[in-house]
Amino acid sequence: MIRFFRAIGLIEGITTLVLFLIAMPLKYLAGDPSWVPHAGAIHGLAFLAYIAALLVCLRGYGLSAWDWARTTLAAFIPFGTFLNDPFLKRKQRETEAA
Repeated sequence: MIRFFRAIGLIEGITTLVLFLIAMPLKYLAGDPSWVPHAGAIHGLAFLAYIAALLVCLRGYGLSAWDWARTTLAAFIPFGTFLNDPFLKRKQRETEAA
């Protein structure tokens, strides 16, 4: 399940990049706001999927309160899912080794 959650985190991070690096510059630098609603909606769905998957996929893995907080905060900080992925990868390896 951690592998699935990591994939959702990757998607959430990529949609953040698309929103920040493509849609918003097109809006503010090129005067074309048409990308923002689409990229924003996709990012919003990815964010909601991340939060839902967080609650479903990570139960039962012995995460501390800090681990839960860290993984939750990663969704609210730009590029946080990328920064949190090595932690989740370690947890995945520990689970597979056990």
